Amino acid sequence: MKFAAGLPDPAPHRAPAQSPQGPSGWPAWWMRRSLPAVALLPIAGVFGLLAAARRLAYRRGWLPRWRASVPVIVVGNVTVGGTGKTPLVLAIARSLCAAGWTPGIVSRGHGRSRHAPDPLEVMPDGAPRRTGDEPLLLARLSGCPVYVGRNRARAAQALLQAHTEVDIVLSDDGLQHLGLARDVELVVVDTRGAGNGWLLPAGPLRESWNRPRAATLGPTDVLPRVCSKAPQFAIGRHLGMVRNLKSGEQLSSNAFIQRCAGLDIVAAAGIGNPEQFFAMLRHTGVPLTHTLALPDHHHYARDPFAAMPAAAILMTEKDALKCDASVIALERLWAVGLEVDIDPAFFPWLQAQLPARTERPHGLTSA
Repeated sequence: MKFAAGLPDPAPHRAPAQSPQGPSGWPAWWMRRSLPAVALLPIAGVFGLLAAARRLAYRRGWLPRWRASVPVIVVGNVTVGGTGKTPLVLAIARSLCAAGWTPGIVSRGHGRSRHAPDPLEVMPDGAPRRTGDEPLLLARLSGCPVYVGRNRARAAQALLQAHTEVDIVLSDDGLQHLGLARDVELVVVDTRGAGNGWLLPAGPLRESWNRPRAATLGPTDVLPRVCSKAPQFAIGRHLGMVRNLKSGEQLSSNAFIQRCAGLDIVAAAGIGNPEQFFAMLRHTGVPLTHTLALPDHHHYARDPFAAMPAAAILMTEKDALKCDASVIALERLWAVGLEVDIDPAFFPWLQAQLPARTERPHGLTSA
C-alpha cells in the first residue's frame, strides 16, 4: 500500500463507526413505503394538520409576520436535511451584487452553541461552533453581511439595523419560518426527490411536496416529479479546486487525480446527502477506496480518520472549516470546492420578480 510523500503512515485500519443514516442521509425507510413508515402514518397525519393550521394562522393574520423595508428572498426545501440550498444562496448573492444590489443573508445556524448570542453577526474569522458551519461558509465566500438566529425575523431586523446599506435580504433555509414575510420563495430539491412522499415522521417531508412556491430548482430528472405551475430551473453541480488544509496548495480535480494515482483516497462528508458528494467525485474520475458518511453538521470534535489508512481524504468545504489542527492532522485532508451550474434563464427571471427599489415601511403585517 502506498502513501503520499511526507505523510505519516496511519494507524492500523479499524472500520469507522457507522452513521445511523442511510447513504442518502435519511433513514432507509424514508425512501420507500415500508412497514416502519406505515406504522408512523397516524403521527404524520397529526403533523400535517398542525402544519396546515399554522400556515392558515399566518395567512389570516392570526399570527403576525414581520415585513422588512427591503425585498426578501427565501431559499428552502420541503424535505428534511440539506438539498444544496447554501451553494444556491451564494450564487444568488453574487448575482445580485453584480446587478448592483447590496444583499445581506440570514440563516438559522444549525449546530451552533445554544449559549451564543441570538441573533448574532457572523464574522469571516468566526468559530463554526458559535456561528454554525453554513453561515460561516457564506460569510467567507460571499463578502455579504450574515446574521444567524433561531427567529429569522429577528435576525433580519438585526441585520438591517446594523447594515443600513443592505437593500435585499436572502434567507437561507427559511421556508417554514413564516414569521418573516417574503417576496420570493424558492424551493430547492435534490436527487432524493420526495423520498416515499410522506410527511414526518413517516417520511422526509416537512410539508406538501407540491406546496406553492415562486419557483423550483433542482436536477433535471427530479423536476418533472414536482406538480406545480411555478417555473422550474435546472441546477447542476461540478467540482471546483481541491485545496490542502495544511499547506493551502490548490489543484484542479484532474491534477489531484494524477498526484494521487495509485494511492488510497477516502471521501468523507457530514452533509445532508453525503452520497451525492461521493457520486460527484466518482463521476469526475476520483478512484475512491472508501467513503465515510457522517451526520449533517458533524462537529469533528474528535478525529474520525485516525484509523483510516488513506493517503488523501477529500471533504466538502463545509466539513473542512470545522477541522482543527489541534484535533485532526491536516496534512492528508483536502477540501473540494463545489461549483453550481444554474439554468441561465433563472437570474433574469429572479430580477423580474423583485419589487422596485423604493422605500417601504417595515414592521408587523398580516400579509
